[in-house]
Amino acid sequence: MLKELSIKNFAIIEELTVDFQEGLTVLTGETGAGKSIIIDAVQLLAGGRGSQEFIRHGAKKAELEGLFTVAQDSHLAYEKCADAGIDIEEGMIILRRDLNDNGKSVCRINGKLVPLSLLREIGATLIDIHGQHESQELMDDKQHISLLDQFAGDEIEPVKARYLNRYDEYKSLKKELAAISVNEQQVAQKIDLYQFQIKEIDACKFQPSEEEDLTEERRRLMNFNKIFECSNSAHEAILGESKGLDWIGRAMADLEDVATVDESFKEYSDAVSNAFYNLQEAAFGVKNILDDLEFDPERLNEVEHRLALIQSMKRKYGPTLQEILEYREKIGEELESLLNRDENIQKNEQQLIELRKKLQATANELTVIRKKVGNKLSNAIMQQLRELYMEKAEFSVHFESLQEEQFDHNGLDRIVFYIATNVGEPPKPLTKIASGGELSRVMLALKTIFSTTNGITSIIFDEVDTGVSGRVAQAIAEKIAAISVHSQVLCISHLPQVAAMADHHYHIQKQEDTNRTFTSLTEIFGNDRIDEISRIMSGAEVTELTFQHAKELIEIADERKKAMI
Repeated sequence: MLKELSIKNFAIIEELTVDFQEGLTVLTGETGAGKSIIIDAVQLLAGGRGSQEFIRHGAKKAELEGLFTVAQDSHLAYEKCADAGIDIEEGMIILRRDLNDNGKSVCRINGKLVPLSLLREIGATLIDIHGQHESQELMDDKQHISLLDQFAGDEIEPVKARYLNRYDEYKSLKKELAAISVNEQQVAQKIDLYQFQIKEIDACKFQPSEEEDLTEERRRLMNFNKIFECSNSAHEAILGESKGLDWIGRAMADLEDVATVDESFKEYSDAVSNAFYNLQEAAFGVKNILDDLEFDPERLNEVEHRLALIQSMKRKYGPTLQEILEYREKIGEELESLLNRDENIQKNEQQLIELRKKLQATANELTVIRKKVGNKLSNAIMQQLRELYMEKAEFSVHFESLQEEQFDHNGLDRIVFYIATNVGEPPKPLTKIASGGELSRVMLALKTIFSTTNGITSIIFDEVDTGVSGRVAQAIAEKIAAISVHSQVLCISHLPQVAAMADHHYHIQKQEDTNRTFTSLTEIFGNDRIDEISRIMSGAEVTELTFQHAKELIEIADERKKAMI
């Protein structure tokens, strides 16, 4: 649910923070006071299209922030946040959006910068905003099949999971078959190319560490004179006559003699002895290398040529020798597949036939379940419409079957909700309904059915009661209240019947101060609430009669809400 909404420098709102509760929250106020501006702010917070025109005059940016709580780990928002690397702690999700005066916006989810597309995607799992002529989901034909599947619940879930597994396998196999089912000329060209590349790479007889080894060898060959002169000088300094080792040998002998009569010299005698033998061993090692040193200018040319070859092959086949060798393995496998192309095509085609049969059977299972559930959904919605005084309306789930091999992730079904609102009129797609009052009632019927299954955290109604009155208005009020039993509902309304049903009632008003306009939002209780409903009923002048009528309306609403629990 939406726990807190913070708005700053947005339209005529300078700064506003509202704490929302569970149940039904109704916002009322004079026309132009800023009720729809609050809904606009929530809509932008959920990823709606923004504009710098929303920024309050004189401000650099508008700031919007909403705190949502999600009780269940299974909520779709958890999965989407996890995929984006966003942590959710204690079930709280904070959406933030800043609109800058340069026309750009900055979006964050739980403090992490995100693109607008992700804000929109996650916002859609938390908020469903419905106005008189718009809806995010129910009025989108493409969403009807998923809504029907949600209504089916556990009855369709295992079959759909089995279908999706087979569908993924089917797509993968079709892609593989398409890759090898190319024309003969392309196949021949690929075979020639791969054979040439394999021959060229194999002729080089590369080793994975060869480049490093050759680079080190080239460095030694290019510095031969320095290596020879320095190592020879070092050897002479150690083993030459009357040089280093002779003098250390004398020191070693002297210290050994001293150590026989004074134990305090023993440690130093041993250290010098170790140094003597280490130097002697090092000198012998240097001598062995010197004996093997031989400058070979031809070898340097060979190394340079080999390194040049490596660079040339890297430009063709990969940035490292290891990747060149991996590329050779890859094209070797592809060449093998192409050489056995006919056999592989025949094998894959047979597998595809078998898989298509299984996929068709599973898709048929989905269709059978959907048609059965579609009848249940039609009857349920018809019942809701009757309660909304649309006794003559006819609602149906329209099925269209796709051609075989046109499988998609939903099977072979295209589903659209159809309705006829007047006797003698043919059914039309739900999205073609023109009457605002009828559209509101159909939408509320659908919302009542789906409020327990679609997982939306907050549902917002923006003046969906426009164009209705009397008993229809009362029915709409009761439907909105019924939806709020399962989902948090925020509703902007001009109907006293809806306002009377509120669990929380906010009054929005516009004020002027120092030649600027401000919008304020105040929760009202008791007589203030009765006064506001009286004003909605009668206009500017509130009489004792309208006050009593409003009070009675609230009492009746409270009794009816108790019956819903």
